[in-house]
Amino acid sequence: MTLLPGPPSRVIFDVDSTVLVVYGKQEQARIGYNPVKRGRPSYHPLLCFEGQSRDFWHGELRPGDAHTASGVLDLLKACFAKVPARVRSIIVRADKGFYDHGLVEWRETQKAVFVIVARLTGPIKRRLAHLRYTTPSRGVEVAEFRYQPTRWRRSYRFVVIRRPQPEEPTEQLTLFKLGRYHYQVLVTNLPLQPLNLWRFYNDRAGIELIIRQLKGDYALGRIPGHHFLANETYFHLMMLAYNLTNWFKRLCLPPQFQNATLHTLRQQILLMPAQLVRTGNRSRLNLPASGHREAAWFHALRTIERLRV
Repeated sequence: MTLLPGPPSRVIFDVDSTVLVVYGKQEQARIGYNPVKRGRPSYHPLLCFEGQSRDFWHGELRPGDAHTASGVLDLLKACFAKVPARVRSIIVRADKGFYDHGLVEWRETQKAVFVIVARLTGPIKRRLAHLRYTTPSRGVEVAEFRYQPTRWRRSYRFVVIRRPQPEEPTEQLTLFKLGRYHYQVLVTNLPLQPLNLWRFYNDRAGIELIIRQLKGDYALGRIPGHHFLANETYFHLMMLAYNLTNWFKRLCLPPQFQNATLHTLRQQILLMPAQLVRTGNRSRLNLPASGHREAAWFHALRTIERLRV
């Protein structure tokens, strides 16, 4: 008998938003920030994934003109309400669209820790050139300072990552240029060393790969209906399908398929031909001798038979 894994002792919430472009007259599809198809109406869903398992935790479909952080407090409340009682630590990671004093203060009332990309306001920019930087890794310089932004109730720890300009980082990390350097600033209450904090935050980049898979493999990018309620239902069904696939990989498949995309699973597992035959009053499924594909099938079948809640 194989028992389903229990809840972890730590949960990491990765919060993000994305743009779903529409090409019809979908209800509540509006023109807003749209880097893919400028001027076209869209939806702007809010998403939260668990950073270790990559499971979808909660989300909301929103009109295309919704601000990035609009509704995020309600989203986080719904996420926290689903946390099992055994979880002792909750960490929230988010980009600069969620840099807001109200959200930070609410997280602290929930005894959650956080690391968020800071919006580079004038006072923060003026500090960057005058900090004392150290070099814990080649090509990376770090510094930190305490700062209380306007309207925030107290000061917080801000960690600065500085790298030479010739490097071409991802769009998410290219937040500000000053002189010969790229800068990224994180606000946090995590007691990690600056370099380790930066690496911990960068692990959040996996959410971007998930969103690309959802738009392509799971057809989240092709909104089918005209009514918002129907499209909202479609959105949640797609997220459920993603979770079911994620759980199937984690609970039933061998290690080499743990990070497989849906396309790979279709080609290697789900679409493998087989023949159902009956011999001696017993049905039997004959699979082609295909090495690791056949082994993965039998591994999944044996695991499913042993699973117990």
